[in-house]
Amino acid sequence: MEALWWIPLLALACALPFLVPRWRLQRALAQPLPPHALAIVERNIPPYRRMDAATQQQLLQLTKHFLHTKKFVGCEGLEITDEMRYTIAGQASMLVLNRPNKVYRALHTILVYPGAFLVPRREVGAGGVVTDMRQTLLGESWEDGRVVLSWDDVLHASHHWGESHHVVLHEFAHQLDSESGHTNGAPYLGSPDSYRSWSAVLSRDFANLQYDAYYGRTDSVMDHYGATSPAEFFAVATETFFGKPWQMRERHPALYDELQKYYRVDPRDWTDAPPPAWTPDVVFTAPSTLGRSYAIANW
Repeated sequence: MEALWWIPLLALACALPFLVPRWRLQRALAQPLPPHALAIVERNIPPYRRMDAATQQQLLQLTKHFLHTKKFVGCEGLEITDEMRYTIAGQASMLVLNRPNKVYRALHTILVYPGAFLVPRREVGAGGVVTDMRQTLLGESWEDGRVVLSWDDVLHASHHWGESHHVVLHEFAHQLDSESGHTNGAPYLGSPDSYRSWSAVLSRDFANLQYDAYYGRTDSVMDHYGATSPAEFFAVATETFFGKPWQMRERHPALYDELQKYYRVDPRDWTDAPPPAWTPDVVFTAPSTLGRSYAIANW
């Protein structure tokens, strides 16, 4: 019996690698957000100011969890500041409200550039001709646990919430999408019935957006970049859901309902309905392209 004294010690040694990180996380979550950090959240995440107290508290806890478990890296000499960290973490955390233990488990690093950045691309053309090129991007999401962002565009979206592209929401929607095992516009939904409804609605609205983009329609509430692929459609739909919820609910009610079921929030609660707008005759223009991240996928 006396020789078995070492068994509890061995069990403790085996458990420490799991217990210590959890203890450190709980200690971080128990700390109040510094006043200057709360001011950043209120300034750069406009919906926060309209959330009820319980949702505000949940968002702050998710933000602290995010910051404790993810690493920020400045690129091209950029020095990471608290404004960058709390803004990006807070906006990304909006997508995982009301989701217990869902704080982008596979994600570990956020790379931040001062502005739009260049990435190498290789295109295979007709006859198998390979062309090396460089593409300007505002953001990019990788399935290996990295997200790349342009800080200028993050900040611009923060100050023009309902009028701009939301690069954080877009790229972190890709991260959620990839949790199903594939970045294909169908994140993990939980049940076959949910997938059937999701596929029917998003496939239809994706085809409609492709039509609008092809003919250069200017009256779409969703950016034509969403017509690139199902994965990009989901990311652009996410931007629109959080950035222009009233307009999306009016123009794409079934799509809005699917996103509301998935994200478990109704962003209309956080913003006033826009005044009725005069709608001019539909104008057709040449299709345009916007340099953002690409993902090839199919529903």
